[in-house]
Amino acid sequence: MARRKIAYRKRHQNRFSMFLVTLVVIMIMVAVAVQSVELEQKIEAYAAREEQLKEQIAAEDERTQEIEEYRKYTQTKAYVEEVAKDKLGLVYEGEILFKEDD
Repeated sequence: MARRKIAYRKRHQNRFSMFLVTLVVIMIMVAVAVQSVELEQKIEAYAAREEQLKEQIAAEDERTQEIEEYRKYTQTKAYVEEVAKDKLGLVYEGEILFKEDD
């Protein structure tokens, strides 16, 4: 009779232990699933940010190219003549300017 009680307790303890182990494994799986969802959201946010930064880089590259072209233009004779006419009012000898009356 005593052996039966001991065997019953061991079986009962084994079932309870298996239940606890199963419960812990399920809890770990739930935690991993939640973390994976959060990581997927972060990946999507980072991908959107990366795309935005690539667009900014492209815009800045274009702006850099425009500035370089303007720098080259400012070193030409045509630019010097344009500034002299517009800002300083200078003209070539024998050139006639027509101005509108207000």
